[in-house]
Amino acid sequence: MPPRVLTLPELNRATLARQLLLEPAAIGVVEAIDRLAGLQAQQARPPFVGLWTRLVGFEREQLARALEDRSVVRATAMRGTLHMLGAEQFQRLRPALQPALDKGVKMMRSRIAGIDLALVVEQAREHFARGPATFETLRDHLLALHPGADERAIAYVVRCTLPLVQVPVADASWCFPPAAEFALADRWLAGLEVAKAEAGEASDPADTRALVRTYLAAFGPASVADAQAWSGLSSLKSTFAALAPELESFRDERGRQLFDLPDAPRPSAQTRAPVRLLPEFDNLVLAHDDRSRVIADEHRKLVVSKNLLVAATFLVDGVVAGTWKVTRAKRVATSTFTPFAALTKRVRDELSGEAKRLLGFIEPEAEPAIAFA
Repeated sequence: MPPRVLTLPELNRATLARQLLLEPAAIGVVEAIDRLAGLQAQQARPPFVGLWTRLVGFEREQLARALEDRSVVRATAMRGTLHMLGAEQFQRLRPALQPALDKGVKMMRSRIAGIDLALVVEQAREHFARGPATFETLRDHLLALHPGADERAIAYVVRCTLPLVQVPVADASWCFPPAAEFALADRWLAGLEVAKAEAGEASDPADTRALVRTYLAAFGPASVADAQAWSGLSSLKSTFAALAPELESFRDERGRQLFDLPDAPRPSAQTRAPVRLLPEFDNLVLAHDDRSRVIADEHRKLVVSKNLLVAATFLVDGVVAGTWKVTRAKRVATSTFTPFAALTKRVRDELSGEAKRLLGFIEPEAEPAIAFA
């Protein structure tokens, strides 16, 4: 029997269900972040907004506490970018991501010629072993040891090679100041027990099967190319082949083969999808090679800039329908929506209501205002 064909609306609802965007979930912060396969955290505030839009009654202090008690970390992970991940999930997935991070090191080849990278990484480890430190102090330290070197390039090599986590600051507005300190991941997370591998799981800590299962649980059904785009890894075909006996197989309307976990949710295409406000860099719009299930191809350039900044977006009927931003002038905080097409009054009213609630979360001391560009 040929694989079942999943329509674009069916793929959309399946992804929204796993990303907790069909209805807010009444679960804890760590469980939510694990289900989402992490929250991209290039900037400090977006993960807080990402959880606010997905969880029932989420408050900023919940994520702050999880960061402080080390059950959640902010660290370099998928695609070589900063993510917030559950501590145990980070420990499980980080080794499997190393080949993708090594690609970032290779991109620095012309700027690090003649440098003993193994020595640099060991020197960086010794530097951080003395205690948390900023990358500014690391660059100064490495430049003193390697006069004339491109200190930013070798510091980037360290970021991609040495597992580090950012140290939260309790009195910071969103837990991380611009010049946050980093700590060695193994020391920061010392004492935490990683969940034992499932029966039959390979003992190799860099095994990619757990990575693929994590991805499919959060973003499936998906193709090999989708998983590679999310992770930054370039050779997951063999991993999918190894997992094939335990996965469901589908086709999309373009004929691409998709894979999924057998018991993962795949709601009806008619399932209601309320308006949702997503923060900058939200993984919903970044986690697939073919992103047409959540954003039209012609709109991608309106969301992702040439310098790879990703705008905050809003969903209408489960699809990205425009961007939004918050500006503050004296005592007034304004949420401005820039839709890709005309919106009905009902949708504008729903967006306005959601935005006023979010402004109360982001700017609790300001008077909320709504504008449509």
